[in-house]
Amino acid sequence: MVTEKTAATVDLAWLVDDLVHRVVEARYAIILSTDGLLIAGSAGLAKADAEHLAAAAAGMSSLARGAGRHFGDSVVRRTMIEFGTGYLFVTSAGNGACLAVVCGSDIDVGVAAYEMEMLVVRVGQYITTPVRQPAAAQG
Repeated sequence: MVTEKTAATVDLAWLVDDLVHRVVEARYAIILSTDGLLIAGSAGLAKADAEHLAAAAAGMSSLARGAGRHFGDSVVRRTMIEFGTGYLFVTSAGNGACLAVVCGSDIDVGVAAYEMEMLVVRVGQYITTPVRQPAAAQG
């Protein structure tokens, strides 16, 4: 299980647990910083798996944003990977944060995207990560 360290993280874990329970075929959900640090994870997801998912989702999101800027001259709203047993969705969720959801193959893609968007609309302003400064700049 993902260990919660602060009251804010506990609240965010509740949010991703609620998302997983409301969306049929959703297996796991996490909130992560755009640089790949795990902020909160849903119940049933081991901490090591949640951290791996955070790193992978951050990389996907970064690549998608770069492609969007270069080829589409626009903001990427959502990134999706389809693999044999399901899907991985990643969407922006507040300043410096993302929401990632792993779903089974029978998921209604539109419902998953809608529920993720509604979560971000409702609480995205509270899902932020502070800008990290290089170690030399802090001292």
